[in-house]
Amino acid sequence: MIFVSGIARGILQPARQALGAEIIPRSVYQNAIAWRSSTWQTASVIGPALGGLLYGFAGALASYGVATLLMLVALAAFLMVRYAPSPRSLDRASMFEELLSGLRFVWSEHAILAALSLDLFSVFLGGAEALLPVFASEILKVGPQGLGLLRAAPAAGAVTMGIFLAHRPPFKRAGRTMLLAVAVFALAIVGFGLSRHYYLSLALLALSGMADNVSVVIRSTLIQLLTPAHMLGRVSAVNSIFIGSSNELGAFESGVAARLFGAVPAVVLGGSAALAVVALTARLVPPLRTLGRIG
Repeated sequence: MIFVSGIARGILQPARQALGAEIIPRSVYQNAIAWRSSTWQTASVIGPALGGLLYGFAGALASYGVATLLMLVALAAFLMVRYAPSPRSLDRASMFEELLSGLRFVWSEHAILAALSLDLFSVFLGGAEALLPVFASEILKVGPQGLGLLRAAPAAGAVTMGIFLAHRPPFKRAGRTMLLAVAVFALAIVGFGLSRHYYLSLALLALSGMADNVSVVIRSTLIQLLTPAHMLGRVSAVNSIFIGSSNELGAFESGVAARLFGAVPAVVLGGSAALAVVALTARLVPPLRTLGRIG
């Protein structure tokens, strides 16, 4: 059932992104992405907390029942969307050929490829979320309650940054801002790995979430504005592959590195490697470094 739901999410994500690009004017798309990211991060903070309480007081059946009900509410909201779709030229390309066309387009657009690769390797190397239980129990010694706040800190930082971005004009130097944001993310991860103070660790995780949200907004806006309308679904699917790979493989990489070197060296080395990826990307991909206003 988890495998089937994963397939459904894999179809939903690119379709939802393409739908958003179709119904939202491109002139305000960066602002819309900031609000969308903020609502998602807010849900990622509140949802697990409420879910844990519901599970503890009412049991598993009630928890999954409420989750199913909320998904039906989301489905009803989708069905209420009314818009006039842009005309499309029909072709008979197979799903595999369409995915390849998306990959070819991303490969030809150096700025998009660099942005996706930067996110992929920074999260793959610098992700510390998988090791938070180890830090909570063995290093910071704050127990399950402290672990909950550690998990919520990046999302809380992302919500704060998302609200700020929603009330400011588009970045004038989007490429340089994205590189700087990922560098701050990597430095925050290194600092978290070295920290032995709980509140400092919380602050650094919140900072990593803020920096990551800046990167998400710029990358999403870049994809939507540089991709032709008929390619949005395919490019969004490629983007979903990059995001899913970085999150899942990053957790695996963190576990292997922790097993080989220990939790602290794994996080510090991973953040340092992510910082090196930023420097390498800035040097090898001038179109991303010199990218200006995109909103």
